[in-house]
Amino acid sequence: MAALGTVIEPELHRDLVSLNMVRDLTISPDGVAQFTIVLTTPACPLKDVMYQASKEAVTQVDGITDVDIKWTSNVPADNRIMGRLEVPIRSVIAVSSGKGGVGKSTVSVNLAVALAQSGARVGLMDADILGPNIPRLIGLPFQPPPITPDKKLVPFEQYGFKVMSMGFLADPNTPMIWRGPMLHGAIRQLLTDVLWGELDYLVVDLPPGTGDAQLSLAQSVPLTGAIIVTQPQDVAVDDARRGLAMFEKLNVPILGVIENMAGDLFGSGGGEALAEQRGVPFLGRIPLVAAVREGGDTGKPVVAIDPESEAGQAFRTVAETVAARVSVVVMASQDTIQLNVID
Repeated sequence: MAALGTVIEPELHRDLVSLNMVRDLTISPDGVAQFTIVLTTPACPLKDVMYQASKEAVTQVDGITDVDIKWTSNVPADNRIMGRLEVPIRSVIAVSSGKGGVGKSTVSVNLAVALAQSGARVGLMDADILGPNIPRLIGLPFQPPPITPDKKLVPFEQYGFKVMSMGFLADPNTPMIWRGPMLHGAIRQLLTDVLWGELDYLVVDLPPGTGDAQLSLAQSVPLTGAIIVTQPQDVAVDDARRGLAMFEKLNVPILGVIENMAGDLFGSGGGEALAEQRGVPFLGRIPLVAAVREGGDTGKPVVAIDPESEAGQAFRTVAETVAARVSVVVMASQDTIQLNVID
């Protein structure tokens, strides 16, 4: 165990033992150290790094010939969520953009799919009340969800995750002309009146801009963090910068920036430059390829039907990076003592 105390978790920058990530350590008669490492996310992108570091450290101990490592995960819980809403959701990830048309909802869907593929318990909430697109992107038609005896909406399940959208509750051919207070009430109901069950991640797809929906969500639930989606072109980056600043003013941690639709048409590098300018993580770049658009039109997300494609691999890498960032943000908040100053 002392040897494993020298192995540093690459994202959290603390050793595995102090993080209580090592369980069930035994030594076999032939000198094989057998133990379990409890990851902070099933989508951990650095599992191989930890394996090699653990093996190198343990096999230096006299009598140890090899290691046999089992893996499990326990996503850290943002305890503020349970304290505010009393729902068993470990983290809430807001996906936002400064303007429309940058592929934010497509990113939200593929992020949810990739996290679910890793083994995480995932929910996707469509908070774009006036223009819900999530049902089409995952191939579900307009259909009222089941209701439990205690008046809870039962979310649909698709591609391994749970989903709820106003697109299931309102006629898609009828425009919804709602003022701010009605939007606030609808968003809160999607959080509290839906039978989400236990979730590791609730991905919330927000409408574009910096309006009522963003403010309502931040007021309704403690957000674990926000993701800013942008195209590489300057006009999209300018709007993304304002969206990022809004979440900072609301004291919502910025998980990072995703650059979507990178390629010859819109260029490349704008999202990464924004992240560097604002001192936030760059979560990854999604290429502009026809398969992503076709997947959205047919309700078959590219990461679900072709995970080994260029775009599929990009989304999976982004999902792993997001999951790691969530763990870092939650663990850091648990190490912080909140002080209330009384005048």
